[in-house]
Amino acid sequence: MIIRPVRHQDRDEILWLLEQTGVFNEKEILVALQVFEDATQKADKGEYLAFCASGESEHLLGYICFGPITVTDSCYDLYWIAVDKNIVRKQVGRTLLSFMEEYLAGMGARRVYVETSSTTAYEPARSFYEKNGYKLVCTLNDFYRSGDHRMVYMKDVQKGVSHWAEIECAGQDSRNN
Repeated sequence: MIIRPVRHQDRDEILWLLEQTGVFNEKEILVALQVFEDATQKADKGEYLAFCASGESEHLLGYICFGPITVTDSCYDLYWIAVDKNIVRKQVGRTLLSFMEEYLAGMGARRVYVETSSTTAYEPARSFYEKNGYKLVCTLNDFYRSGDHRMVYMKDVQKGVSHWAEIECAGQDSRNN
């Protein structure tokens, strides 16, 4: 497997990766494509960092996009991750996630945050993050729509850090989630 920065000519395959998950709605895919465009056309700004995994055929197996949270000291958001559903459980997602974490740790990053939905469709995503060491630190009820909560996960990626920061959200200690 090869991980490389995305190129503008990867757009159609990334669109396919996003659509074939069956999870992202039309608005989310439009936002993902705009972020992809910014990552490829404005790479020098460093707002979005996007990488893809490909096999020997150069067919894209997965895609990840992340970027700095502007008003923080070395914290990053994971915006998008999508893997070809025909090869799920072949470690592509885990490999992309590990690549991002190592890349960011090498840049001096402290934490990565990822937000997802509380709906049933996003259960595999939540499980994936938890299995990869991300901890649920905040739930914002009815965020996306009534009954669809924003779930915020976090992981320390700072070199040498092996503890979880104490984070409170909405007055609740995150350890009680």
